[in-house]
Amino acid sequence: MTPPPAIAPGATLGVLGGGQLGRMFVHAAQRLGYRCLVLDPDPDSPAGRVAESHLRAGYLDGQALEALAREAAAVTTEFENVPAQALRMLADRVPVAPRAQSVATCQDRALEKALFARCGVPCAPHAVIDDEAALAAVPDALLPGILKTAQLGYDGKGQRGVSARAQLASAWRELGGVRCVLERRLDLALEISVVLARGADATVSFAPFRNLHRDGILALTQWPAPQLDAALARAADAAARAIADALDYRGVLCVEFFVDRDGTLQANEIAPRPHNSGHCTIDASDVSQFEWQVRALTGLPLAAPRAHSQAVMLNLLGDLWRDGVAPDWRGVLALPGAHLHLYGKAQARRGRKMGHLTLTAAGADEAAAVAREAAARLGLSAW
Repeated sequence: MTPPPAIAPGATLGVLGGGQLGRMFVHAAQRLGYRCLVLDPDPDSPAGRVAESHLRAGYLDGQALEALAREAAAVTTEFENVPAQALRMLADRVPVAPRAQSVATCQDRALEKALFARCGVPCAPHAVIDDEAALAAVPDALLPGILKTAQLGYDGKGQRGVSARAQLASAWRELGGVRCVLERRLDLALEISVVLARGADATVSFAPFRNLHRDGILALTQWPAPQLDAALARAADAAARAIADALDYRGVLCVEFFVDRDGTLQANEIAPRPHNSGHCTIDASDVSQFEWQVRALTGLPLAAPRAHSQAVMLNLLGDLWRDGVAPDWRGVLALPGAHLHLYGKAQARRGRKMGHLTLTAAGADEAAAVAREAAARLGLSAW
């Protein structure tokens, strides 16, 4: 089937969501010559501050969605908790990527697990708990485990570690007795992610990223993932592509994986958007995940990536802002290969993502060494 004509630069692209991912999408779109219209209720949203236009309204505001469909040639989303209903409403009027059904699947951990099973992609042993009977029927083999709300959980929110049945029951009720997924705790060796872009007639992907989390929030990413077994990297890429194909996905998709001590790959979750781990592609590759998002949305060719540097990315959380005062960035910017990205958020809070710092170098060891020095100068314990 012949793909539809590309949306040429000069057109206006719509973005549902005004966070930092939307901000970086807007920057990529503007470099390609597009204008951007952001829909977000926050009058001071990071993306709204840099876009040509900002609709300050809720995501299900009918008038705002009508205005967005009228002015934008195509619409994307920058975070997975945008109501899928809003995407369905827009899709009747304007091209939307990713599609509502893809986003709805990514919004529900139980649906994600069912998708992995259909694709033949391994994931942690688990059970869905949606009532007292399901709670009582949980197999002993799933403990110790991690209880996660099926929806609206991210960056460690909506999760509880549990080791015994009494603790499981207490945690489920503490989370509101909502639909949850209990996953058996794995003996992890490492965590990796694959970021890909899928258009009408092509799929491209980056080499896997290696990730380190602290308190459920990504602290550090190394790319390309150092010392990753080549067969494991190929398996992760193939699994991510199988998931994208099963969703008939359009846009940028991230699949996060666990690797246990036996070297077994287990899918963790999927994100229907650019991903925190992929931010280093802005500075270490000739095409970034955000440019891919623009290209997939507009029907422009999806160029295969070429990494020109090794990279380590450090997340910069509000914890670094002492009494609301930003760090002195001069020390880290004096380091070779340092690229600072701040998101324009006015208020720093503990755990809030305020920016990221990418350190690039010719080799993985050199990038890691500079990143360690940057972390030391900032007082970060990311390592």
